Amino acid sequence: MLSLRLHYPSPPKPYLSPSSFVNPQSLNLSPNPTTTRPLRRSSLKIRSIDSTQFYDYESKLAAQFRYASMLKIAVIGFGNYGQFLAEALVAQGHTVLAHSRSDYSKTAQDLGVSFFSDPHDLCEQHPQVILLCTSIISTEPVLKSLPLQRLRRNTLFVDVLSVKEFAKALLLKYLPPHFDILCTHPMFGPQSAKNGWKGLPFVYEKVRIGSEESRVSRCDKFLSIFEGEGCRMVEMSCAEHDKYAAESQFITHTVGRVLGMLHLESTPINTKGYETLLDLVKNTEGDSFDLYYGLFMYNKNTLEMLERLDVALEAMKKKIFGLLHNSVRDQIFGNAEKGRTLQEDNANRAQNGPALASSSRASRSPKIARPHDQEAEVSDESRLEIAIVGFGNFGQFLAKTIVRQGHKVLAFSRSDYSEVAHKLGVSYFSDVDDLCEEHPDVILLCTSILSTEKVLRSLPLHRLKRNTLFVDVLSVKEFPRNLFLQTLPPEFDILCTHPMFGPESGKNGWNGLSFVYDEVRIGSEESRVSRCEQFLDIFAREGCRMVEMSCAEHDKHAAGSQFITHTVGRILEKLGLESTPINTKGYETLLNLVENTAGDSFDLYYGLFMYNVNAMEQLKRLDMAFQSLRKQLFGRLHGFVRKQNFETSDKSQDTQEQPLLPEPSQSDQNFGKLDESQVTQEQPLLPEPSGVNLH
Repeated sequence: MLSLRLHYPSPPKPYLSPSSFVNPQSLNLSPNPTTTRPLRRSSLKIRSIDSTQFYDYESKLAAQFRYASMLKIAVIGFGNYGQFLAEALVAQGHTVLAHSRSDYSKTAQDLGVSFFSDPHDLCEQHPQVILLCTSIISTEPVLKSLPLQRLRRNTLFVDVLSVKEFAKALLLKYLPPHFDILCTHPMFGPQSAKNGWKGLPFVYEKVRIGSEESRVSRCDKFLSIFEGEGCRMVEMSCAEHDKYAAESQFITHTVGRVLGMLHLESTPINTKGYETLLDLVKNTEGDSFDLYYGLFMYNKNTLEMLERLDVALEAMKKKIFGLLHNSVRDQIFGNAEKGRTLQEDNANRAQNGPALASSSRASRSPKIARPHDQEAEVSDESRLEIAIVGFGNFGQFLAKTIVRQGHKVLAFSRSDYSEVAHKLGVSYFSDVDDLCEEHPDVILLCTSILSTEKVLRSLPLHRLKRNTLFVDVLSVKEFPRNLFLQTLPPEFDILCTHPMFGPESGKNGWNGLSFVYDEVRIGSEESRVSRCEQFLDIFAREGCRMVEMSCAEHDKHAAGSQFITHTVGRILEKLGLESTPINTKGYETLLNLVENTAGDSFDLYYGLFMYNVNAMEQLKRLDMAFQSLRKQLFGRLHGFVRKQNFETSDKSQDTQEQPLLPEPSQSDQNFGKLDESQVTQEQPLLPEPSGVNLH
């Protein structure tokens, strides 16, 4: 049937005469001449459908389907997380009720939620789903306070706690057998999901769902809420969840809280790794300590993870201090020649260092405007001849870009990298005397921190031009600055730099990455000033963020950022962390951090500690922060055990209200060591936490 809909701009509708309709003869309805089937004689009816009709048949069916898919959901615990979920539920068209101890009626009204201050009134609305959004610690007393008798007998109970075995045991303990139970954990929150839920894991276990089609369908409808938002749905047992969560979620929150105690701040020389730590602190600092304590208290796997983290930190400290002790012994018991050299170095430092450094800085402008044309090669007059001393991974990494820009690159290293150099278009020298006799404009030291002094003293400086520019790229700056001033003749120029990136973080280009430099000593002649600027232009042309900063200021910032980043990465590496099926964004951040720092040698990390005067203080602060967090956790656990031992006689007689955790068989001193063999299905549930000191 053909329907033509006529639209008119405004009422009233004009009278439509028969001539207003389409003439059937004007329609090309003649039969195909190739067919012999006669044309049916039934008349063609043209009908006009009123344009003001709201629904046609198909839209009515769609509306009925949508209505059948909607649920009436009661959110118990309407704090930040309850409101966060309710907003999505309402947006999908579900009917949402809410109850909380605090008055959130105004917030609920703004969200389109019906708020009930009395749980009896809420339960009498017969919601299909009770969604528990309480804290871990308050879940048991809240569940016990609900008037279950006012609900329909097959109501679906859902929790969203971060620990699952505890929640499962609690729901099975208190709910009648005819109630359905679905344990879930959305592995995200208001901060991590502010840009949507797509791809974020949603873990669930159908603990007890009735076999009736309506109850199975109701459970599926609830799960479709999260699936429809793009969540990655992960069906997993509660026990399996808690095992993975101890390694991922608890470790993530622990590291975030420890770093939060350090009061880390953004610096002018942030690395990508340090920025991930700042983001981690930001994501975890919004969660209450009760949430973190709940992760620790109600997941039997977390104590082991906390102890492993403590062991890893102690092992890291032991290794660092062992190397430091060896270094001190070498200084004390070194031969007479080394002692004489040290005295000469100190004399040169006192005589030349401060005056040379200050005179240099007085004659130089603090900022230089540089072009950012990455494609065009440098002109002949701007082309430099740069000798890279130390042609390992980082030296090769820099050489690729320097050659691409049109500069001539020479290289020398203790190992034979002649084949690699040839492929990169670099002239390789196995004899350092031969390299120096080429009279390069720049000597670029790409050695490790620990070997820099030895390499510098081995160079035949007398074979170089007297005003050669020396540049280092070490991760510490005061050490090479002082070394250069002590070792190099006064006519040599000195530029201390630190590219705050490497082969991994700079693999997709250097645009926006920080390049720190200090023009320690640059001669006043125009050619020497121009040469320094031409070298800095190599990095500016690649889009680096050029940061001029004194070596002392750099090391102060780097101790709080780079050293802390490497320390956390190496501690986590010792834990052997692995990806899980329920990775959170924060945990993936830690895995990426481990991957980025694991590629660096321990010599680099030890150099960051040994040659930065601020690193020791940062290590002490990190250790103190971790021990403070442990004390806070075990202090509250101790208070909980004391409450069990000394609660009033009335409560001690109530044998049905015992906690999930077993009572300690020994003294309070063993409160952190639970014998898993004592944990059985007969163990009682946790008492109400009203007597626990939460502060």
